[in-house]
Amino acid sequence: MISLFGPGSAGAVPLYPTPDPDPIYAAPADIAEKSPGEVLETRPMPPLAMFPGTAVTLVKFRSTNSQGLPIAATSTLLTPQWRVPDGPLLSYQHIINALGPRCAVSRVLYSPDPNLQVREAVALNAVLARGWSVALPDHLGPTFAYGAARLGGQITLDGIRAARAVPGLNLHRSPIAMAGYSGGGMATAWAAALAPTYAPELDIVGAAAGGVPTNLVRMIEAVNTAPHPAFGLIMAAAIGLEREYPDRLPIGESLNPRGLWARDVLANGCTNEILAVGAGKSVMDFASNMSLMTNRDARAVLEENSLEFFDGVPRIPVYEWHSASDPLIPVDSIVATNRRYCDAGVRLQADTTISPEHMSAAVLGVPFVLGWLDARFRGEPAPSNC
Repeated sequence: MISLFGPGSAGAVPLYPTPDPDPIYAAPADIAEKSPGEVLETRPMPPLAMFPGTAVTLVKFRSTNSQGLPIAATSTLLTPQWRVPDGPLLSYQHIINALGPRCAVSRVLYSPDPNLQVREAVALNAVLARGWSVALPDHLGPTFAYGAARLGGQITLDGIRAARAVPGLNLHRSPIAMAGYSGGGMATAWAAALAPTYAPELDIVGAAAGGVPTNLVRMIEAVNTAPHPAFGLIMAAAIGLEREYPDRLPIGESLNPRGLWARDVLANGCTNEILAVGAGKSVMDFASNMSLMTNRDARAVLEENSLEFFDGVPRIPVYEWHSASDPLIPVDSIVATNRRYCDAGVRLQADTTISPEHMSAAVLGVPFVLGWLDARFRGEPAPSNC
């Protein structure tokens, strides 16, 4: 069978991460009887010095994977002591370039590893100072299906449902906004597009998504033969998508020995390991041949997780920002998606930053994102530059 990287024989079974030993991450036996977003377990967590005056609660809830099957997912809720009942709730989708449980946001918050940090803590403290509560979902799911963007959107929406249902947090009628950048922006943007059909009952006032990879097909094609400094992220996405779609995208049977070694090394890897293994590489280095994208099922998986090809549109205001010369993602696919949203009547504010590359654009967008979100929670009419 020809898959993402071409035909092969070895390593056909997906390589899943080592399960987290903490039972709060495990699915209960009766999960199929639960509704999407239903709270399965809560755990008060130790306070965090990075978020002073803020209570931390880990929530396990029922969500749905890409095949429509029930899964258990988790989200960390930050609730400032000065919040008001039913005050604003921001679901922030953190960048999770990862394939293993130790890279989950809920784990990173308490990790002593200096390479694992919530670098957005300053911006999140600005949000908490406003009295907003914050949900930080582990949006890659229990198998860390990096690249499975639709899954991330569903987990994000179910995490919001769960946050509002946790007893004692007084979020039952909270207005909701969503935000995220890069991989977190992908989960945010998909949540916004899926909400009208997946979670129509949620009172979402707006979504801010930056640096969104809206076309995975184009991203794969860009590193077909040309070496790329961030190829590890493409390799990780292929591994993650194989986990979520093992019958349709079995990359293991298409990897050469070097590719199988890389998959083994990355099976539980976080950002630094992923980037190191793939730095300066291309598909040619890890594939058994170069029959890239010749299989309809493989291509369909990529398209199903590419927002540019999804026919749904948000029914909420959207703020979108990116670098006009971003070397990691196809900017014209972002522009095409924005144009489709505008044509559908979405109140879209799309901005480009002065940054020439991907990550600094995230930082430059923060002041505008906070101002835009603040205005949505105040009920101001959303701007549009369509």
